[in-house]
Amino acid sequence: MRNYKFRLYPNKVVEAELNRQLDLCRWTYNRLLEELNKAKEEGRKLKRYDTQKLLVKLKEEDKPELKNVYSKTLQMVNQQLWNNIHTLAGRKKKGYKIGKLRFKGYDLFKSIFYNQSGFIIGNKKIILSKVGKIKAEFHREIKGNIKGIIISKRADKWFACIQIENSKQEKKQIKLKPNTSQKAVGIDVGLNHFLVDSGNNYVENPRFLQKTADKIAMLQRQLAKKKKGSNRRNKVKLRLSKSYEHLQNQRKDFAHKLSTEYVKNYGIIAVENLNIQGMVRNNRLSKSIYDAAWKQFISYLSYKAESAGRILVKVDPKDTTQTCSVCGRKNTEHLNLSQRTFKCSYCKIELDRDCNASRNILIKALYGREPASMLAELRPLRQRKLPQVRVLKREAPCKSLG
Repeated sequence: MRNYKFRLYPNKVVEAELNRQLDLCRWTYNRLLEELNKAKEEGRKLKRYDTQKLLVKLKEEDKPELKNVYSKTLQMVNQQLWNNIHTLAGRKKKGYKIGKLRFKGYDLFKSIFYNQSGFIIGNKKIILSKVGKIKAEFHREIKGNIKGIIISKRADKWFACIQIENSKQEKKQIKLKPNTSQKAVGIDVGLNHFLVDSGNNYVENPRFLQKTADKIAMLQRQLAKKKKGSNRRNKVKLRLSKSYEHLQNQRKDFAHKLSTEYVKNYGIIAVENLNIQGMVRNNRLSKSIYDAAWKQFISYLSYKAESAGRILVKVDPKDTTQTCSVCGRKNTEHLNLSQRTFKCSYCKIELDRDCNASRNILIKALYGREPASMLAELRPLRQRKLPQVRVLKREAPCKSLG
């Protein structure tokens, strides 16, 4: 499944209807959750089909306004509720402490689902059943069979996420550079620099949250002082939502451009299979780890590599920092986070710790594939300039491998 996201520009009448339908979907979600909680207290067991049948009763007796919402949209609300339940159950099996599902508060239900029907996509517009025509900005061609549309609200903006069924002809959407299919690179992500690769290139950590933290903190203080339900509080809330949206867009833009550049230039890309949830338990580094958004970058790298016919290898991160990339032996002295230079206890080589780790990641990925050409792939690549992503060359390059 592939998604195309487009900006929507509804007029005031249609926007009021969209907001009303969002609130009706929120009410339906809460009502179904209430029935599930009540059944659990009484010792009854409800299934997905039971709550779906309840939708008919809600339309006829409790909330006649639900007849103004497309039927499959309400069914997808029921689907969303059960998906949340199964997600919580899965996390509980993995040993996580979980609570109960929460009811959706006002303005906290952000999406309307149209599954397989109830919509028409025309020339610069989308027609939704029981909503009307909405002007849309189609900035690229939609290819494939349309399976559904998700209408979502972010701050004061509306978007349409069009779900497309993948086909074999969808491959290689990225314009690849020639003679790069056999090039391999290892990538080590970090906080001091966003990443360092085995070609001795590094990308600065943009630290987007650090640059906007003061503004967000100021808006949060203002929001806390405003009276609930007042117009002033709603204005501050909208400004805060826009600040968060801008922060998310900055991270997405950075991750998209950087991942595209690596997919263009390399045929084999090796990264660490990081346990982000375990890493953020470190209270001192958790905010910086979340701000770096490594998982988002690797996710973009993964689907773009698959689309372009590249190979993405995720390796075990164990000992990639403590092992020498030249002689292959583990160092006798443990390397702390504050130590930025790797010194091998055996072959006495000295090189940057992140560069050493990125080379170990590449060697792990290539082991058993082309062992004779491993060292040949570690040569530095020519310096290149990424759009809005600063790539620098180290002043003290790694020592020769041999």
